[in-house]
Amino acid sequence: MISDGTISLRALEIIDVDTLYRWENDPSVWSVGISLAPYSRKQLWEYVNNYDADIYSARQLRLMITLDESGETIGTLDLFDFDAANSRCAVGILIAPPYRMHGYGLRTLELAAKYCREVYSLHQLYCTIGADNEASRNLFEKAGYRISGRLRSWLRSANTYRDAFIYQKFL
Repeated sequence: MISDGTISLRALEIIDVDTLYRWENDPSVWSVGISLAPYSRKQLWEYVNNYDADIYSARQLRLMITLDESGETIGTLDLFDFDAANSRCAVGILIAPPYRMHGYGLRTLELAAKYCREVYSLHQLYCTIGADNEASRNLFEKAGYRISGRLRSWLRSANTYRDAFIYQKFL
């Protein structure tokens, strides 16, 4: 487990299926991710049960965010598109609505950066954020990510397209 004394990042467990079911099937977050359809509990159970936590072979790693004091799961961190040859990885984060605006997202991104630097010797982390997603943009900027480019009409919502920014953080 990776901890800063307030939150921890832990491995995905079978007990997380119902939590993931709630989060992955929340249409309000579909516009900031890549999901466009709901997942069944069976699909999520199979995903968790067959999960490969070796970032080198799977090219991704999902960690659950928990509060150290209570052990409650409050979010998830995804490291994906892992590229060992170029020492970089994409990052995505979800903090459950009741826990937003309490600094847990920032703590998570800081822990992730430290972990990726110390364990995987990564040179950089990056993410793509919709230009209109002020909350995520503010969070990543507070965590030291900087805009490195703008992608025009990059994200589709129904019949409209939105711009996105590429953010990078050098470790």
